[in-house]
Amino acid sequence: MPEYLYYEVETDTRKSGEKLFDYVDPRNRAVQVEMEQCVTAHLKRIGAYLKPGAYKALPEATDYPVTASVIIPCKNRARTIADAIHSALAQKVRAPYSFNVIVVDDNSTDGTSQIIEDLRLKNEDLIFIAQDKTWHAIGGNWNVAIHDPRCGKYAIQLDSDDTYFDETTVQKFIDTFEMVNGTCPNGKCLYGMVIGTYQLTNMAGETLPPGVIDHREWTDDNGRNNALRINGLGAPRGFYVPLLRTINYPTTKYGEDYAVGLRISRDWPIGRIYDVVYNCRRWEDNSDANCDIIAMNRNNWYKDRLRSFELVARMNNCKL
Repeated sequence: MPEYLYYEVETDTRKSGEKLFDYVDPRNRAVQVEMEQCVTAHLKRIGAYLKPGAYKALPEATDYPVTASVIIPCKNRARTIADAIHSALAQKVRAPYSFNVIVVDDNSTDGTSQIIEDLRLKNEDLIFIAQDKTWHAIGGNWNVAIHDPRCGKYAIQLDSDDTYFDETTVQKFIDTFEMVNGTCPNGKCLYGMVIGTYQLTNMAGETLPPGVIDHREWTDDNGRNNALRINGLGAPRGFYVPLLRTINYPTTKYGEDYAVGLRISRDWPIGRIYDVVYNCRRWEDNSDANCDIIAMNRNNWYKDRLRSFELVARMNNCKL
């Protein structure tokens, strides 16, 4: 491919991982609000605007072995995988709820697989899935986990670099899905997806700037329209598995979560948790910490294609 397609005039010399959170800078808040208003007006003009509250019914849940499963996809994370697994196994849920942990290893070569196996032998709630040699990426690893018969009714993300904020994260997701403190009948799922709030930390657990990332730009009225302009919906993410099994992840290693979030937001409600429930740990081997301009362009191109596909689908839906 010609090199000029990747050329960009770049005056900002910061690493890609340092630019990711410019949108949460309070100095940029007015600009973000204006951009949302402009995009929303454009969606209305072209017939792709989604009105608040117009949702499809969620599929019914059948029997599941546990209420929730923590899903940890990984590849070559010998330095961090044990921390992630210990954090997941330390979760506490109230009766009658239950959970397990599903770790999917995608052919690691650095000792990660042995670490997982050693922990599995000591913990009956830990499920270890070793992938075959074909292409899976993060999306494919998620798919094998959610279609495993041992997966719970809700699937909750935990990246192999990261940890949960405390032992209440899984319970908070269950409570939000089933609106335990609201009006939804107990055991009846309300959302197709729930997105939490995270804080940036270093490997020692010390908070890094800009600190808490809560994605408060998401609103019940306009979040799914605004999702077409922002670069991600937040983390950690939880899914209603009966729905996710009908959608599935794209087998990519970048943007797979954004693709699923866009698709769910078109037809089903998304819930939010604004308490910090997750530690996003930054270190030198994070996949988005130091992308060069070619990788950044490739990633942005993929998300732009996702937006284009989703825009056409919404225009077609709005004509029905």
